This record gives sequence, C-alpha cells and structure tokens, in this order.
Amino acid sequence: QPRLVESGGGSVQAGGSLRLSCVLSGYTYMGYCMGWFRQVPGKEREGVATLDSKGGTNYADSVMGRFTISRDNAENTLYLQMDNLKPEDTGIYYCAADEWYGFDCDVNAAGSLDAWGQGTRVNVSS
Repeated sequence: QPRLVESGGGSVQAGGSLRLSCVLSGYTYMGYCMGWFRQVPGKEREGVATLDSKGGTNYADSVMGRFTISRDNAENTLYLQMDNLKPEDTGIYYCAADEWYGFDCDVNAAGSLDAWGQGTRVNVSS
C-alpha cells in the first residue's frame, strides 16, 4: 500500500519561495504518474503539476514558469519548487501518485490517481 507524506508548506510573502516534498513509501511503481494538486476552500481542486516515469511534465497555466516539479528516485521523493509565489497560490497542496497505465498524466489526472497524501498548507500574503 503506497503512502505519501508531504512537507515543506508554510507562510511566505508574495514573491517568496517554498519547496514542497512528498516522500513515497510502501510501494514501488514500475511506471508512475505523480503530481501536485491544490485545494482552496470554496473552490474545486486544481492540478498544479505532474511528472511521469518517462520524465514528461505538465503544469497549470497559472504556475508555468514559476513552479518546477522534480523527483529524486534514490530518495523516493517528489518535489515542487515554488518561486515568485502569489497570494492566489494559497491553499492546501496534496501529492498524488499511481501506476501510469495509459491515461494522460497531466494536471487533469486527479481522478486517475489512487494514492494521496494528507496535504501541506501554503499561505502567501500580499
């Protein structure tokens, strides 16, 4: 059973940076789709960035050029480097993953991912 644990959230001022981490344990994916998603109260969950086992990445238009998704395979850790943060980036960020079995691994893939972390909160003040 895969387990995902996020960390790295916090409070920053606009223009600042944070790096989120997501450690995967308990399972080894042969081919994977992993991603970051965020939730703001009153709004629908939004896909932020995804990474597949072939190295393909996908970003939401709102974070393109500011966020970078990456993975350290040796550490089984997924990262999200967030630079030039804006107040609208505020929310709870969730890491998700699953075997990549043919669906499009992109920011709309939330419904295809079965393993989710508990979330880490990001607050960006103006």
